[in-house]
Amino acid sequence: MNEQLDKINLFITRLDTDTQAGLNHISKSQAYKKGEILLRQGEICKYSFWIEKGIVRKYYLNDGKEITTELLFENDIAVSFQSYTLQKPSNEIIQVIADTTVSKMEYKSFQQAKLEFPKLMQLDLLMTEYYALWLEKRLFEFSTLDATQRYLLLM
Repeated sequence: MNEQLDKINLFITRLDTDTQAGLNHISKSQAYKKGEILLRQGEICKYSFWIEKGIVRKYYLNDGKEITTELLFENDIAVSFQSYTLQKPSNEIIQVIADTTVSKMEYKSFQQAKLEFPKLMQLDLLMTEYYALWLEKRLFEFSTLDATQRYLLLM
């Protein structure tokens, strides 16, 4: 997974100055305090959050019980992928669990920027590949590891 993140970071550093400026124009650094909610269940995920520092969790409610699906750390992207991609209400909640700083980017702004700066289409593809690789790894771990082993992977 780190290899894919390195690929994404290298790609970003090699963008031409106009594309870099366009990307910087639509990205906003924002700090959140522990406990703040980035996305509520039933809201449309209008932003992606690149975690610069801190910890975020994704979870959903099932019969009033919180079911954590992801813990996200530095250089992870916090997004409800289905809601973000389809611009439909989310089943998930995204919450900050430690003081966190993110680079926040609005979905509509990124879609427009991809039209203006075609190299951002390639960045979008790299990030989608990263998510697909992460998901495949997670499914494998879920199928082959017990709960204790999966927990220890987070440490």
